[in-house]
Amino acid sequence: MYRAIRRNKVNSFFIILLFIAIVGGLGWLAAYIYRSPGIVIAVVIGSIAFAVFQYFMAGREAISMSGAQRITEADNPRLYRIVENLAITTGTPMPEVYIVNDPAPNAFATGRDPEHAMVAATTGLLDILTDPELEGVMAHELGHVRNYDIRVSMIVYGLVVAVGMISDVLVRMAFFGRNNNNSNPIMLVFGLVAMLVAPLVATLVQLAVSRQREYLADATGAMTTRHPEALASALHKLSEYGRPLQRQQSSMAHLWIADPLKPGMVARLFATHPPIPDRIRRLLDMGGKF
Repeated sequence: MYRAIRRNKVNSFFIILLFIAIVGGLGWLAAYIYRSPGIVIAVVIGSIAFAVFQYFMAGREAISMSGAQRITEADNPRLYRIVENLAITTGTPMPEVYIVNDPAPNAFATGRDPEHAMVAATTGLLDILTDPELEGVMAHELGHVRNYDIRVSMIVYGLVVAVGMISDVLVRMAFFGRNNNNSNPIMLVFGLVAMLVAPLVATLVQLAVSRQREYLADATGAMTTRHPEALASALHKLSEYGRPLQRQQSSMAHLWIADPLKPGMVARLFATHPPIPDRIRRLLDMGGKF
């Protein structure tokens, strides 16, 4: 169990390094094609600056995009007390608690660290789960907080957007710029292909980070409640009764406990979450160890 947690953290670290390599590679290609070494510095600094901005602002952006409303204990004692009890049990600062008025059962956590964390659940989730199941789901979300997954997610999200913006700008420069007449044609074609493929690779990297972190949060939540079967049961209900959210936002799909988007033909490749049956199997395997 602990080996799996450590392996996920190490893998995520190397994936983020790959992100940085993608950004630097785009800058190097642009610098070679346009014979301007300053482009590399501008690209890397710009990407880091955007990622830092997202680090501080993306949590509030996610809350705003989801339409979540902050609650107090008086507004929904059941949800608030479950989160409060879990925070006390784990020694985690009490996060802000939100409810999303949506019949699709789901939940997410966001923020830059445990001191600035926010957790949210939809009305659909509250309607279909028992108290132990809801506790398992919120323990999963607090697991994201305790493992600093919310920080990793915010940084990765910022880098994904940065890669997309950089690629778009460089492709436009290639087609409409006038300073590449002396460039090597082969290198120019290679650079264009790389600039077009980079956003796809960046998105796949983001999804890989998200899938690893979901397994880790499941395990952390199960260890917190000592009742992995409850979270497994909740995930089964999410699979059975799940539906797309009314306010779909692909940019924050990786934050939810279950994929909030409509499935497509390449859903498995571009899924933000590991298959629910796999997650349930791992949780049930843990059940006999407590």
